[in-house]
Amino acid sequence: MPLNSQTRNLIALALAEDIGTGDLTAESVVPESATASGTMLLKQPGVISGIEIVAAVFATVDPAIRWTPQATNGTHYTDLTSLGEVTGPARSILTAERTALNFLQRLSGIATATATYAAAVAGTSAVVVDTRKTTPGMRVLEKAAVRHGGGANHRMGLFDGVLIKDNHIAAMGGDAAIGQIVRRARSLVPHTVRIEIEVATLDQLALALQAGADIIMLDNMDPDTMREAVAITDGRTILEASGGITLATIGEIARTGVDLISVGALTHSSPSLDISLDLTIA
Repeated sequence: MPLNSQTRNLIALALAEDIGTGDLTAESVVPESATASGTMLLKQPGVISGIEIVAAVFATVDPAIRWTPQATNGTHYTDLTSLGEVTGPARSILTAERTALNFLQRLSGIATATATYAAAVAGTSAVVVDTRKTTPGMRVLEKAAVRHGGGANHRMGLFDGVLIKDNHIAAMGGDAAIGQIVRRARSLVPHTVRIEIEVATLDQLALALQAGADIIMLDNMDPDTMREAVAITDGRTILEASGGITLATIGEIARTGVDLISVGALTHSSPSLDISLDLTIA
């Protein structure tokens, strides 16, 4: 897919961070005339995300590098699968190698973890969504990786959705002000923006429902309380479960009947996928 200016700037920043004033190793060890060819190899099963970023990294370092992808974003592959082949000036490929792998390993790790969480809620009506707990500067890419893994995106940032949390409620006077807070938000943001509010008790839930919130986040509720919340709400609004959700607990939470389950671990704790670049230099 076409890359926007934010992603291109991120790639440039990552390369500048790694290369600095030059690749001392490649320039001192590898002859300038040397060429190389190689295979990017997946070394464990997983879902791929970031194939187009690899292409952009190589092209940014040296347009003479030729990258031929053999995998597509969002596809699950077994280990020892070739994800693509690269040919071109050896120095340039070696200089670009780590940055290209960093992006692909990180994003594929997120996609793979998301797929595991999505599989754990299969057969229910719940959808796994991400949070804003992303690597600074990489949010667009990491949220794309969540989609590649079969999850969905929560709001992209503070600018495209209202999420009234406990600190907002406290700042405005506590539970008694919940109705006022929701109505105030509704009057000040475009009608296309959804108003979400976080609640921790069933009493708060009742106030949020009365105020007409579009989404109600059930924060750190146990499954039994969530089931009560689902029964009380009776389809009047979207319910989102949040707070410390793990693979061990997400299945039971999904079966309570909530609509969304937000998992911060998708982007803040997913391990990178094991991918290597095996080169032959001539």
